[in-house]
Amino acid sequence: MTWQVTSLSELANIAKELLELREEPVLLFKGEMGAGKTTFIKSICQALGIEDDVSSPTFSIVNEYLSPNEGKVFHFDFYRIEDEEEAYDFGYEEYLFSGQMCLVEWPEKISNLLPPKFGLIEIIEHDGIRTIHFTPTTTDLS
Repeated sequence: MTWQVTSLSELANIAKELLELREEPVLLFKGEMGAGKTTFIKSICQALGIEDDVSSPTFSIVNEYLSPNEGKVFHFDFYRIEDEEEAYDFGYEEYLFSGQMCLVEWPEKISNLLPPKFGLIEIIEHDGIRTIHFTPTTTDLS
């Protein structure tokens, strides 16, 4: 599934549609810096009924939110980790293999640690238009 986004107001409907299409609890978000990964995750969290302030966990690596529909939702940002050993240090597997929804930014930093199946969201920004491509289930990060 692919969407073209020209305004932030479109993200709410796309987030709802993506949640209906998803098959896996782990969703990976790929895109360059500034592509809109965190912004789209905010829309997904809003669609999940999360009332907390959703922000990128750049320094804490993981934020935990509570959804009335999904229970715990974990939001990761692996941008600042130097190697996969850092993910082991904070117990990534307790989150990614918990069966709870996990929203993961910069998954390529932990590519060898990912679950066998996940949903993949790729965001590409060009001239103010964002293309969001969603693959509900895959085993391939590329």
